[in-house]
Amino acid sequence: MLVSALLVLIYVFVFSEQKKAGKQLSVHELTRLINSDEAVLVDLRDSKEYAAGCITGAINIPSAKLDGRLSELEKYRAKKIVLVDKIGQQSAPAGRKLRQTGYDVQRLRGGMGEWMHQSLPVVTP
Repeated sequence: MLVSALLVLIYVFVFSEQKKAGKQLSVHELTRLINSDEAVLVDLRDSKEYAAGCITGAINIPSAKLDGRLSELEKYRAKKIVLVDKIGQQSAPAGRKLRQTGYDVQRLRGGMGEWMHQSLPVVTP
């Protein structure tokens, strides 16, 4: 009984933390947002990975430098901010930080790995 209660509490904690970080989008949902100009992509990967290939129009702000570069996103406050990382696991802390400062944040499920797995276009900046 105690183990079941613990598992439920862990699930609730993980679910609430994920929700605070922003909704996860599929590559198809992201494509729709990009095509309708409703979102701005922020690529959280380091500069070397970004230079190897990114989604068209993505802004590179490595997650380690996000605090110092938040002002660059101010002009996009009215749009959704979609965070993209390598495999979809590193964007949660950045999502929580941006949501706390008032941004409408969403995250790409699977990150660039899923984008490339779906054979969607990648450009070199």
